Amino acid sequence: MGPAGNHSEQDRVDEFLHRTTDLQSDPAARWRTFTGDPFLRSLSFDACLRTWKFLFAGRESHLGPAPCWLPGSEPDRPTHLARWMEELSIGDAREFHQWSVEKRESFWEMTLEELQIAFRQEPVSIFDSSADSVETPRLLPGARLNIVESCFQAAENQVAVISGGPGSGLRHHTYGELRSEAARVASALVEQGYQPGDRIGVVLPMTFDSIAIYLGILQAGLVAVSIADSFASPEIANRLRIAKARAVFTFEKLVRAGRTFELGARVTEATHLPVHLVDRQDSPWNQCKRGQGDDFDAVIGDPMDAINILFSSGTTGDPKAIPWNHATPLKCATDGQLHQDLQPGDVVAWPTNLGWMMGPWLIFATLINRGTIAVYEEAPFGEDFGRFVQDARVNMLGLVPSMVRLWRSGKTMEKFDWSAIRCFSSTGEASNVEDMFYLSWLAGFRPIIEYCGGTEIGGGYISSTLVQPNAPSTFSIPSFGLDLEILDERGQPADEGELFLIPPSIGLSSELLNRDHRDTYFGDCPVLESGLQLRRHGDYFCRLGNGYFAAGGRADDTMNLGGIKVSSVEIEKIINQLPGVSESAAVAVPLDMTGPEQLVVFVVAKQGAPWAGGEGKEDMLAQLLKAMNQEIRTRLNPLFKIGKLVLKPELPRTASNKVLRRQLRDELLAG
Repeated sequence: MGPAGNHSEQDRVDEFLHRTTDLQSDPAARWRTFTGDPFLRSLSFDACLRTWKFLFAGRESHLGPAPCWLPGSEPDRPTHLARWMEELSIGDAREFHQWSVEKRESFWEMTLEELQIAFRQEPVSIFDSSADSVETPRLLPGARLNIVESCFQAAENQVAVISGGPGSGLRHHTYGELRSEAARVASALVEQGYQPGDRIGVVLPMTFDSIAIYLGILQAGLVAVSIADSFASPEIANRLRIAKARAVFTFEKLVRAGRTFELGARVTEATHLPVHLVDRQDSPWNQCKRGQGDDFDAVIGDPMDAINILFSSGTTGDPKAIPWNHATPLKCATDGQLHQDLQPGDVVAWPTNLGWMMGPWLIFATLINRGTIAVYEEAPFGEDFGRFVQDARVNMLGLVPSMVRLWRSGKTMEKFDWSAIRCFSSTGEASNVEDMFYLSWLAGFRPIIEYCGGTEIGGGYISSTLVQPNAPSTFSIPSFGLDLEILDERGQPADEGELFLIPPSIGLSSELLNRDHRDTYFGDCPVLESGLQLRRHGDYFCRLGNGYFAAGGRADDTMNLGGIKVSSVEIEKIINQLPGVSESAAVAVPLDMTGPEQLVVFVVAKQGAPWAGGEGKEDMLAQLLKAMNQEIRTRLNPLFKIGKLVLKPELPRTASNKVLRRQLRDELLAG
């Protein structure tokens, strides 16, 4: 294997390799032996990584990526997916996926039964065959429900939420307490005169109170308007305007990484709507809410009635406003059950907030599956978060890959006992192999469910499972109940290219508030030879050996920065207003050519711009970069940061004058 930094560790590895020489033709079996031995599993990350790379060196591509975790590596409980397959006499996950898309009605009927969805009136079918079930599906015709009732089917005394922050210890809130608090919120909203269908903004971090407010809004038949608490005032104002909100909930202050942000002032600056400050005990809202009873009869509606408006960036300035309806959470809960294997009593942590789809996803996937949401009320970067995960006995930890990179660079989480974790899940941005191997190692080699989807999907379209070998930074299967196709630049099926979805499916959006839904997702989309209509999503994917997939970023000009989706145009619109800037192009490339993306801006200078050349150019460029970062933080999102500024005499363009951002991205990768 070559020299090692720690002789005693190398001795242990050499002894293991000698002991398993009879398995030389089966690297996976040797790796299973390695990870199944607590003595070897406790070796340093570097030693484990070297061993893994050594065992799988020269692996042939048709075998697929090298696994980091194998089913049966440790005795564990049966998975939901394994149980479903046994009931259907299906022995392979890919065969089960094929059944789920060929027999979509049967799959979703089984899902409703497994999740025990609380209908006031049962649906007559899954898809309405009299409607266009592909482009504008009508789901669960005949049904009447309020999805919040399906979130409260666990025992009243079971813990629903565990919350905590730096030095605060753990606070446990039962399902009974959450139900009562949500009922008080719903009652107070009705008392204040809000009517079913009214839209209420939520600019909230994830806390027990926030979850209760969110569920109370929905229980009262109102529509939550989700806005990330990191947004600047103009972006908050824009989203409230698009959604036509009537009021907004927020906190007075927000603490992140030791810094206090005046969130209430930022929201108040953004709107003249009534602003309910949740953490102000003397506010009219809290006085009203405290006077209400702890029971509320949920407002019942049609499955297609909106419950939540979320926002996702497109390729123009305004974000897409995507309504979720009562059926969308069924997708969240189904993915959570079959991919992340959430079971009753599981403790689920996923640092996020209600402004991004993973906030509502976390609520529905966990509560409908009768689990416990673990909420850390601060930034999840330091040791206090690692201690929270340890003390809360988190079973499933979700994250964005940039968090892992930060943990790895500082060895932040290595001192904690994360043995309660059964699996991780990663989403929001591209990951890299070594970072994901490191994450798996932190919990004694547990699988990582790569999970890629979108707000307009209500969950994932491609993922992993706990019944297949788990390989870092790759996907093993399309999400159940939904299929996909990869097309090359000529529109032909290929192993590498733009990924399209094959509808229909519960979870897929059917309308946009401020766009033409058909044009956005179906315009110019091909129809397969089989007659199936494709739906555009916009990600670039490639097939690997043995049925695995790897993500290649966005096929269009939308990028993910730290798990937040943003379009190039939004950034360029701000940059182009700076003095001396003629035009710009924003692209994202993986840091160190792999993993999470870094924002790079190409700039063409106006004639006479002082920073375009001459003495002091470098200092002036540094000042320009500082000004650009200040502008996008103030006007777009304080979490965004330009990592690199590149001067260009002109931008490459197509014959129709469109900027070739992919060419600029390729230049960076090649350089």
